[in-house]
Amino acid sequence: MSKPVVAIVGRPNVGKSTLFNVLAGEAISIVKDTPGVTRDRIYADCSWLNLNFTLIDTGGIEPESSDVILTQMREQAQIAIDTADVIVFIVDVRQGLVDADTKVADMLRKARKPVVLAVNKVDSFEKFGNDVYEFYNLGIGDPVPVSAASRLGLGDLLDQIVKHFDAEQIEEEEDERPRIALVGKPNVGKSSIINKLLGENRVIVSDVAGTTRDAVDTEIIHNGQPYVFIDTAGLRRKNKIKEDLERYSIIRTVSAVERADIVVVVIDAAEGITEQDAKIAGIAHERGKGVIVAVNKWDAVVKNDKTIYEYTNKLKEVLSFMPYAEYLFISALTGQRMGKLFDLIDVVRQNQNLRVSTGVLNEILAEAVAMKQPPSDKGKRLKIYYMTQVAVKPPTFVAFVNDKELMHFSYTRYLENQIRSAFGFKGTPLKFIVRERTEKDMGR
Repeated sequence: MSKPVVAIVGRPNVGKSTLFNVLAGEAISIVKDTPGVTRDRIYADCSWLNLNFTLIDTGGIEPESSDVILTQMREQAQIAIDTADVIVFIVDVRQGLVDADTKVADMLRKARKPVVLAVNKVDSFEKFGNDVYEFYNLGIGDPVPVSAASRLGLGDLLDQIVKHFDAEQIEEEEDERPRIALVGKPNVGKSSIINKLLGENRVIVSDVAGTTRDAVDTEIIHNGQPYVFIDTAGLRRKNKIKEDLERYSIIRTVSAVERADIVVVVIDAAEGITEQDAKIAGIAHERGKGVIVAVNKWDAVVKNDKTIYEYTNKLKEVLSFMPYAEYLFISALTGQRMGKLFDLIDVVRQNQNLRVSTGVLNEILAEAVAMKQPPSDKGKRLKIYYMTQVAVKPPTFVAFVNDKELMHFSYTRYLENQIRSAFGFKGTPLKFIVRERTEKDMGR
C-alpha cells in the first residue's frame, strides 16, 4: 500500500521546519551516510492512530522582498498541489493575516486538494484565541490553533490531516497491478522511455502550470500483464537557484517513489552518474523499493568490448549502498534492450515477494554462524537464537538475539550476503529487525 503524502506550505518564519521536526518526532537535520538522506531533510515517515504517511517540507526559502516571497510561495504551493494527498497550510497568529497568505489560499482552494489550515504560535489560547478567527477569512475551512514550539494542539491537527486519507489509499491497496516509478534528473529521457514502451507519444508534458499532475500514470500491457508506470514529469524550468530546483525534484521523486513497488533510476549514459542520481537512488533504497538502474542513450556512447563492464563497475562504486540493484543499458531512441526492461521488472517483483520458510532460513543461519563466529565484547558473545521472515516488499527478517548491542552492522551485512547467495533476492533490498530475548524466553 502506498502511503499518503502530506506537504507543509507557508511563508518564511511561520514555523514550518519546527512543525515538521515535531511531527517527525526527531530533529531531522541528522546526517546519515546513505545518499538521499541529506543534511537538510525534506521528508520523513510519520504515523498517527496507526495510519502511516510521508511528511514533506516544501520550505527552504528566505527571499529578500515580499514580491519574491509571493512568487516562491506560489511555486511551493504548486509543488504541494502536484505531489501531496493533503496540504497543511501554516500561518502565523502573531503576524496576522497577510496578503501572501490570501493569494496562496486562492491557489489551494482552486486545486481541489484537501487543505488543513494550521494557525501556529498559539502558545496561549486565552491570549491568542480570538485572533485565530481572523483566518476564517481565507475560506479554506476551520483554522486549527497549534504551537509547534510548545507542542500544543498537534493531536487535533493530526486528526484533521488523517481524516482525509482512507478511501483513496484502500482503493490503491486493492490495485494488484505492479507500479513502476521512473525517476531521475530532468532530461534523462524518462518520458521517452514510456513513449517507446507504449509505441505512441502519449506522455505529453504541458507547459501550462497546473495542467499536468506531477506524476503521470500510464498503463502499459505487456504479454497480457498490466503495469502502471509513474513518470515524474520534468521540472518547469525557471530562473531559479540550482539548489531549489534540486530540492523540488527530490520532493517530486519522494512522492512518486512512495506510490511505486519498483523504481527505475534513469541515468544519462553520456553524462555518467552524478551525485544527484545517487541521492535519487538513495530515496528508493531508504523506502525499501525494488531498484533497476537504467542507463539510457546508450546508443550515443562510443563502445568497445569492455565498455559495459567498466561502466557497470563505476555505477556499482557510486551506488555501493545498494549492491542488490539490477543494471540495464538501453536506448529509448532506438529501442535497444527496451523489451528486457519488463523481464527485469518481473524478476525484481518475484524477489520482492519471495518468502523463505523459517526452517530453511535457520539452516542458512546455522551454516553462516559456523563459518564466521558472531562478534563478542568484554567476554560476552552474540548469540542468534533464530530468524524468521515477517514481511515482503521488501523481504523483512526478524533475528532474536541475546544482546542487540552485539549485533554489529558488519555482521548483519555478512548474514544478508549469506541469505542473498542462497536465495538471490536480486533487485530488492532486505530489511533486518533485531529483537532481544533471554535464553529462558526461548524455552531453553
